[in-house]
Amino acid sequence: MFHTTIAGSLPKPAWLAETGKLWPKWQAEGDALARAKADATLLWIKLQEDAGLDVIGDGEQSRQHFVHGFLEQVEGIDFANKVEIGIRNDRYKAWVPQVVAPLRLKGRVHATEARLLRAHTSKKIKFTLPGPMTIVDTVANGDASPYADRVAMAFAFAELLNQEALALQADGVDIIQFDEPAFNVYLAEAADWGVKALERAAQGLTATTAVHICYGYGIEANLAWKKTLGDQWRQYEAVFPALAASTIDQVSLECIHSQVPPELMALLAGKDVMVGVIDVASDQVETPEDVADTIGRALQFVPKHRLIACTNCGLAPMQRAVAEAKLRALADGAALARQRFG
Repeated sequence: MFHTTIAGSLPKPAWLAETGKLWPKWQAEGDALARAKADATLLWIKLQEDAGLDVIGDGEQSRQHFVHGFLEQVEGIDFANKVEIGIRNDRYKAWVPQVVAPLRLKGRVHATEARLLRAHTSKKIKFTLPGPMTIVDTVANGDASPYADRVAMAFAFAELLNQEALALQADGVDIIQFDEPAFNVYLAEAADWGVKALERAAQGLTATTAVHICYGYGIEANLAWKKTLGDQWRQYEAVFPALAASTIDQVSLECIHSQVPPELMALLAGKDVMVGVIDVASDQVETPEDVADTIGRALQFVPKHRLIACTNCGLAPMQRAVAEAKLRALADGAALARQRFG
């Protein structure tokens, strides 16, 4: 009851990459960089286990960015001629690569990281991939693209994601999670074709499937956007019914220190709910009591056996010491909640 896990990313050590940034520069290259990525992954496996988490991830230590870490292994994308677009419905501007030819995988994308993770923990492991809707919101459909629109492009990416997800399952991954922050932005489209594309990405998987939706990292652009949302953040309301009717097993959402009405979690009846009990937009470390209190509020709408304690989003831009303390609070708070509500 109340298993614990992270949404996905963890801070990169200073000897691997710049700290405190969402798009950090690597501190090495070639074989030295590959070794540093592996070392950082092993470090965070150990720190998650030491904190007492139940499901372990790789912390996305080998990826500069959660979307582009996948795109780097896709043919048909021009990284040399990036264009500036507004992403997340113009929440912020970004220079992005262009799709210019049919999309194909160059080969395996995350075999090294997944196999390293599986070999170094006996606990359940989770691996994260970007969702198809979020990918097409983070690339440009170039003039030479064979895809008529972003829907067609999303389903093309979904096929590639499915290939890698099936391979990750064969690597021994227990939970495969797709990250879809775009679901909180393009509400009608998410409920219409976004969930269908997500299901295509998860097609044929026997591993547990999950989708992570939240209001973003604790970066300035996201914090400014959140201030425009008002007293109630009801974006989840638009897509949760479609997810409840989908084949996806778990849904990850933001909860603590957000304006999300907790009753919206009731829209996910029949799904496991990864409730965000750790704030990624603040360096203040939650107490175990804070975590247990948040779990208690969620239990009004989520059955005990369906509730998983999680972080609101990734911790990538956070300082390492703060992230470590928050992981301990996550595990200790879930243990306290078991005493209270078990």
